[in-house]
Amino acid sequence: MADSFGPMREQGAGLGAVGMGPRGGAPGQEPIRVLVVDDHALFRRGLEIVLQAEEDILVVGEAGDGAEAVDKAADLLPDIVLMDVRMPKRGGIEACTSIKEVAPSAKIIMLTISDEEADLYEAIKAGATGYLLKEISTDEVATAIRAVADGQSQISPSMASKLLTEFKSMIQRTDERRLVPAPKLTDREIEVLKLVATGMNNRDIAKELFISENTVKNHVRNILEKLQLHSRMEAVVYAMREKILEIR
Repeated sequence: MADSFGPMREQGAGLGAVGMGPRGGAPGQEPIRVLVVDDHALFRRGLEIVLQAEEDILVVGEAGDGAEAVDKAADLLPDIVLMDVRMPKRGGIEACTSIKEVAPSAKIIMLTISDEEADLYEAIKAGATGYLLKEISTDEVATAIRAVADGQSQISPSMASKLLTEFKSMIQRTDERRLVPAPKLTDREIEVLKLVATGMNNRDIAKELFISENTVKNHVRNILEKLQLHSRMEAVVYAMREKILEIR
């Protein structure tokens, strides 16, 4: 998107994102509290105007960068944080983790012009529940907010396709590796891998196992090197395929 609200169309091709099913604002239901985060003031104002027309959505605040977003999230405790990826001072992806710490119940939707696969993967790993491109229409923003508030995920179709392609590629690479004996992991490395696969970050793993965060980092690095993996996401796939982690 440029420096204004203009590129967000009034009529779009349809969100078509994962998991539609908004709750739609039943009588007497508390409105969905939204924090809008974007470095363009005009865009923030445009979103606020659009969302003000929705009876079941309430914009409780706005922020111009990731650092301000963390502070506002801690004060306002929003249900949804609608946030850009690339902003000055502190980007949206970097802010995700901190927002989840200060406002654990908040769900984060990235609303961005970035269609870079790396941004999508990093946003998901940082805790974002949605990843939408700013090319969507204005009415689809409210629809996405409701769906995420209902516990669903929202990803723009083009980005969802990239995500599925990456997972297929990762599974294929895992299948190829299974043709040779899997490297031997220590008992501690298996413990760490199980926790990585459940989505824990290094700090939480350290607390769970009563070890230092640096020790966790060393274990994760050794696991990835031994298994010839490149990311924690690949480690999750490996753990599921090797039945190290049982998904129910």
